[in-house]
Formats: sequence, structure tokens, C-alpha cells
Amino acid sequence: MHVLITGSTGMVGKSILDECINDTRVNKIFLISRSSLGLNNAKIFEFIIEDFLKVRELKTKIKTCDACFHCMGITSFGHDEKYYYKVTFEMTKEITDLVYEINPNAMMTYVSGEGTSTQQKSKISWANVKGKAENYILNKGLRDSYMIRLGILIPENGIRPKTKIYNLFYTLIIPLYPILKLIPSITTSSKLGKAMINCFYYTSKEKYLDNKKINKLSTIHLKD
Repeated sequence: MHVLITGSTGMVGKSILDECINDTRVNKIFLISRSSLGLNNAKIFEFIIEDFLKVRELKTKIKTCDACFHCMGITSFGHDEKYYYKVTFEMTKEITDLVYEINPNAMMTYVSGEGTSTQQKSKISWANVKGKAENYILNKGLRDSYMIRLGILIPENGIRPKTKIYNLFYTLIIPLYPILKLIPSITTSSKLGKAMINCFYYTSKEKYLDNKKINKLSTIHLKD
């Protein structure tokens, strides 16, 4: 499988990237980022782009894509609505269009979040923008797509969040990790990565995946 990953410099994106590197089912990994991770791995092909609204210019360089794991995103905290809309919807639209143009039979996952409004009628602005991005992907016409409505994620293998406030939060709860991992509604970075890869191999009518569904999906391949 050849995969395209966005947001690999962030906590969620790194979680997916780690699993893709270690999963023998993944042969090539295309990374689209604003800054380089500096990784030396034969699977990885990295593309640096400043303006994600021009991401379709990479179509001549990325000619194969079986699955896209769209992990790029920002918190609404500290950003005005116009910028949040640009990053969350407009850039997602361009990435989705790129994937479709490369391979309409590709599968795509989008890391959304708990509380996202499918109907786009929430009183909370970010929930509607996320919902609009989800709906665009689901209606694009790709072979398959799944919305990852992520809740609390426990990072593993040295992965840390980039946002300072999130970094502080995770630092404070490190002693609770062993207990938190036992809670069904909480997932881990490795389970998230495995689940997203499994989305390509095990199709489901359920297109919205919360933490409980992520945990279940992460183990399917172990039963084969």
C-alpha cells in the first residue's frame, strides 16, 4: 500500500507515521508538510510546501496513492475564524481534490474530533467547520472514507504534542497513563495508527469512528 500523510509533524500525524513505518503492508509513505522531519527511511518520500492551498501542484510528483491519512489541523483556540476555516476546510478540500485526482479509488481518513457537527447546525463554530470538511470528503466520490472523531489520545514512543497547552496537559497526566489506557473511551497512538491502516483493508458501513471504535478496529488484523 502507498499512503499519503499530512500533519506528520504533529502528535496525531506522528502516531500514524510510526505505525506506517513499522507495518509491512505499507510500502511507500508520502509526507506533505511545511517543515521536514529529517527522517532517513527508504519508505519515506517527503514534500515540503508552504501554501497548502497550492497542494495540487504536487500531482506531477505524487503519482500513486492508495490511502490518505489527513491528520493536519489546528485548534480553534487562539485563532480567528477566518484562519481556522482556511486551515480546516479550504486546505482539506484541496488535499481531498489532490487525492481524488491521483486515484479516485483511494481511501481517505480525516482526523476530526468529538463534537463535530455532521449537520453543520451547531452553535459552536469549529464544530460546523469540521462537519463541512467531513461532508466534503464523504461526498467527494472516493472508494471509501472515514471520519476519525478522536477523543483523548495517549501518546507513546516519545511522541509529544506541538501545542504548548496540550504539552502541559499531557505532562501532568503521565502518571495516569497506565490507568487511562484501560478505559475503553480512551485510545493510544499505536492503536490509532493501526486502526487507520486497517480502514483500508476492512471496509465498514460506519463512517464515523470514535475512540471505542478505533480501539476495536486496531485489533482486527490480529484475528485474521
